[in-house]
Amino acid sequence: MRLSALAESVILSWGWRKRFIALLAGASGALALPPLDLWPVIIVPMTVAIWLLDGAVGTGMAARFRSGFAAGWWWGFGFFLAGLWWLGAAFLVEADKFAWAMPLGVVALPAFLAFFPALAFGCARLFWPAGAQRILVFAVALAASEWLRGHVLTGFPWNVYGMMLAGEIRFAQFASLAGLYGLTLLAVAIGAAPAVIGTAKTSAGRWAAPSIALVGLAALFGYGVWRLPPGPSPVVAGVKLRLMQPNLPQDAKFNGRNGEAILNQYLALSDRATSPTTPGLQNVTHLIWPESAFPFLLGRTPGALSRIAAVLPPDVTLITGAARAGEMLPGEGRPPIYNAIQVVNDEGVIVASYDKVHLVPFGEYLPPFLDTLIRRVGLSEFVAIPGGFTAGSSRVPLAVKGLPTAAPLICYEAVFPGEVAPRGPRAGYFLNLTNDGWFGQTSGPYQHFAQARLRSIEEGLPLVRVANTGISAVVDAYGRTVASLPLGVEGVLDASLPRSGPETLYGRVGDALLAGMMLIFLAISCLRRR
Repeated sequence: MRLSALAESVILSWGWRKRFIALLAGASGALALPPLDLWPVIIVPMTVAIWLLDGAVGTGMAARFRSGFAAGWWWGFGFFLAGLWWLGAAFLVEADKFAWAMPLGVVALPAFLAFFPALAFGCARLFWPAGAQRILVFAVALAASEWLRGHVLTGFPWNVYGMMLAGEIRFAQFASLAGLYGLTLLAVAIGAAPAVIGTAKTSAGRWAAPSIALVGLAALFGYGVWRLPPGPSPVVAGVKLRLMQPNLPQDAKFNGRNGEAILNQYLALSDRATSPTTPGLQNVTHLIWPESAFPFLLGRTPGALSRIAAVLPPDVTLITGAARAGEMLPGEGRPPIYNAIQVVNDEGVIVASYDKVHLVPFGEYLPPFLDTLIRRVGLSEFVAIPGGFTAGSSRVPLAVKGLPTAAPLICYEAVFPGEVAPRGPRAGYFLNLTNDGWFGQTSGPYQHFAQARLRSIEEGLPLVRVANTGISAVVDAYGRTVASLPLGVEGVLDASLPRSGPETLYGRVGDALLAGMMLIFLAISCLRRR
């Protein structure tokens, strides 16, 4: 079938046929996400989106908005359904309590998130020009809706469309200039450009936009080649990290009866020899364990701290995830419990802590305005903490003896572009402790790691990431993986700490360049329209 005939069949589709086309086109976009990273597939969802909007007709502005909104909702629903299906695994960890609610995560969340691209489609249709400039209008509308998705109601910037290009490390370097949302703007415009091949009336009109898109793609690639330095990154002298990945089943990890067995496993695994020249902890300066490592409060379990101190050689520091109890306020039934990173010295003393600021809605706490309603239908947060976790007061740096100052990130906090660096003097690296054991052997942990890696490119800071079930890794300031442990493997990983890179433009100005790019796109569209 010629491309013009295919375009015509999409434009003229109606009813359930049009909804089905939109659903499939949106779902195809998940192929460009981790773990597959088939970035050329981005052409399919973006090109079909243009044709869907070409066919979103109506008598009057309100009718055109509704038609575009409906097409965008089905398109977005397909994308999020295919990209977030793995969320269902979390409902099966305690299947007796949560399995019945699986549709809320697998279907209801994608249905809600689809309202953001639907809004973009509807608004773009109101200002829909003829010709190639409609590509720019669509790119601005979709990038703006993604920015909103990352900020409204605490934000959920998971699988932002720019991640379709971020799997190619050289394309991803553009995030150092304009961040994930700037990469999204270009990804949408480049992916949608082939739409005019099937709709333009002249040969020049058919090939101008795709040719510009190819030049843009080559420029992205060329910038990435230019920015990436040759050879390995320099490392911080005197630092030898050991990352411990226990690969514990999630149902066992939060069972209090397993506390002693879990600690035994951690200590034995941490002191494992990895080669004849690395006999356990003797050659290590810093040992790092994953998020929420214990089913007990480490700070209130002196026996556990004593056992840790007995294993740590002199001058070796442990950095671990742990639940932390705060001070109980008057009138409260229990102290606040924080999801924390704690630093333990070789004497078994907790010398520093960081409390997670950006908690996972429904996973770690219930939103106050929904708390009563949700509990009435028998739901609670996933974590085994009555009442859920309490959020930390602010994002603060973490000082650890022998290391540069860390920008600490616990799990979900690593997916928020522009919100990962604490205020004040620039940190030396990202410290990301996480637990993706909720999601098993699915695409979720791969997507999570890819987003954390992109923060390194955006900010020019290396990443040390330790996960319960994987992926644990050390990433340099350009997003290159220096060393890693794969998903679903028990083990330890010895690595040096890469040095931080130069401060990036995105690290200095945030989304300012994105705003400028959007204004330029709109200005070009308006000039062409006149």
